[in-house]
Amino acid sequence: MGNFFTSIKTNHRSFIEKQHLFFVSTAPLTSEGHINLSPKGLDCFRVLSDNKVAYMDLIGSGNETSAHLLANGKVTFMFCSFDAAPLILRLYGKGSVILPTSEEWASYASHFTIYPSTRQIIVADIDLVQTSCGFGIPQFEYKGERDIHFEWADKKGEDGLAEYIKEKNLVSLDGLPTNLGLLQE
Repeated sequence: MGNFFTSIKTNHRSFIEKQHLFFVSTAPLTSEGHINLSPKGLDCFRVLSDNKVAYMDLIGSGNETSAHLLANGKVTFMFCSFDAAPLILRLYGKGSVILPTSEEWASYASHFTIYPSTRQIIVADIDLVQTSCGFGIPQFEYKGERDIHFEWADKKGEDGLAEYIKEKNLVSLDGLPTNLGLLQE
């Protein structure tokens, strides 16, 4: 059975800061669409306060999180310990998308290393934290980050990244608009 908290405690923050991988889950407003679950890495997650978190989001093959946050705002983050001490930690909340053109961009961007392929920052107000044992999670050894995304982005260049966003990031898998898509209208 899990333990529940109404805010991120010091030990939760410490655990989150040690993780190299986390998962983001969102869903469209109706049961007709697809639930999205995305792994994230690259030191892009920050605990901003006891009830606010953010992560820097890089250009990818889709933009489901943005579309789903526009539709209903609900977001869940999950962190798993893959080392000796097992633990699963989930953060539940309401999220929003901060784009480079947003007034809030500078204040949130200051928490991250911003890359040419950074497309947005996802911010979430957390109202529930859950921890559970994680006894069934296997142990893995962290070997390092991959450079593939950055090599791909460098090869694309600024114009190529802009074109890729137009092609792949303006609507969700289910045809829902993303924040980036609304900018194009």
